[in-house]
Amino acid sequence: MVGKKIGVLIVDDSLLFRKKLEQSLSADPRIEIVGTAMDPADAMKKIEALNPDVLTLDVEMPKMNGIEFLKKLMPQRPIPTIVVTSLPLNALDALQAGAVDFVKKPVVKGPNDLKNFIKDLAFKIKIASTAKVRRALPATARTMPSLTQRLSANKSYSPNQIIAIGASTGGTEAILEVVKDLPPKTPGIVIVQHIPPVFSKMYAQRLDKICKMSCKEAEDNDRVLPGRIIVAAGEYHMRLAKDAKGYYIRSQKGERVNGHCPSVDVLFNSVAEVAGKDAIGIILTGMGADGARGIVKMRKTGSYTIGQDQATSVVYGMPMEAYKMGGVCKQLPLDQIGDEILYQLNK
Repeated sequence: MVGKKIGVLIVDDSLLFRKKLEQSLSADPRIEIVGTAMDPADAMKKIEALNPDVLTLDVEMPKMNGIEFLKKLMPQRPIPTIVVTSLPLNALDALQAGAVDFVKKPVVKGPNDLKNFIKDLAFKIKIASTAKVRRALPATARTMPSLTQRLSANKSYSPNQIIAIGASTGGTEAILEVVKDLPPKTPGIVIVQHIPPVFSKMYAQRLDKICKMSCKEAEDNDRVLPGRIIVAAGEYHMRLAKDAKGYYIRSQKGERVNGHCPSVDVLFNSVAEVAGKDAIGIILTGMGADGARGIVKMRKTGSYTIGQDQATSVVYGMPMEAYKMGGVCKQLPLDQIGDEILYQLNK
């Protein structure tokens, strides 16, 4: 028996695409299309009248694009939103503006292209319906400087120390919150975020512009160095390896693990085997359980492990499973994880 249906409002300037989405998504027994809107102004009226649970939002629209619409909408009426776009930069801007997730607009070349797109979108709508979308609040002033502010940027760490981070839904912004203020000589960081090809490179470039550390998309045999963040490439598993010179990564195609490539479990298992007690593992917001078994293995080999708490997770799935399985040494709100990393490095 299917419970209450998820009410979806489709926002897209193409009548043909709106009709196709409405027809295809309505076939899912858990989804009800409560309405469609042709532009942001129309969407605002429909949101008030129809009270949808989830929006699907085109980014490239006339009058007001989807990102500007999100910036206007989210402070007033935070609704879980899946952005539909063909442009990686737009997707990342939309996530920063408050979207829960995105899907890549399909280029229909074969009979399965549209079918796979609809399947992916329907899955993400279901996840979004459980997501926690919060109004942006002004940052509260700290009574004392944070650890990241107090530590010298010139402090050196052991070359054996390494940090591994895994995330999914809501993770692009969560990862940024964790790493943006880490000092330039922080030990190397390896990250798996569930993200498609091309989008992963743009995400790494965005982190590189914002963070004090440098950041790049993973390439096979990249060295893991102090001050460097490496983000797994879409559709490539990332594993940690070690030789006489130190840590490096293997970035290779492979079968999906837990439904994902790259997979957090693949990374965490390799970090447990190669780095053990010299590693810190962090599991952030995301649907499902990818990374939970891997972080358990990391903890068993002596790694210090951190899980994002429920209150600050967009989707409390991956960190919840890791916590329930005993893989998390400490569970923390998102804004405290960066300081906890540095505290552990400096013990």
